[in-house]
Amino acid sequence: MNSAETPSNPPQHLQAPAPAQQEPAPAVDDEIDIDLFAKLKLRTATIESVEAVPKSKKLYCIQVDVGDLGKRQIVSGIAQHYTPEQLVGRQIVIVANLKPAKLMGVESRGMLLAASTDGDGLLALLTPDKPICPGARVR
Repeated sequence: MNSAETPSNPPQHLQAPAPAQQEPAPAVDDEIDIDLFAKLKLRTATIESVEAVPKSKKLYCIQVDVGDLGKRQIVSGIAQHYTPEQLVGRQIVIVANLKPAKLMGVESRGMLLAASTDGDGLLALLTPDKPICPGARVR
């Protein structure tokens, strides 16, 4: 160790880089506050069955178990991205307190969450990274 290298002054190649100047994050349209976000009831759900919605190429009628919230039906436009066999048994994240809606005449009582990128058509379901009981709160 030379005189410039002390435990509090390591050699240059071992020193952590100086923190980069961070630019402010760009503004996001339609920002919400924490109180509005807290109104969303995000829960885990386990997919029990999947059927194609008649006369639709995009929609599945999905039966899910949401634990203490019971079983419910969600209609989702993911048929071009997943087969029923890829979905049954899978755990997903849903919005459990969405008002019921009818799609192609079929009632949906929730919305599953998925990420997508513009342009390439890629869609990925949001799932827990390890098994968890149906109905677990997502925070």
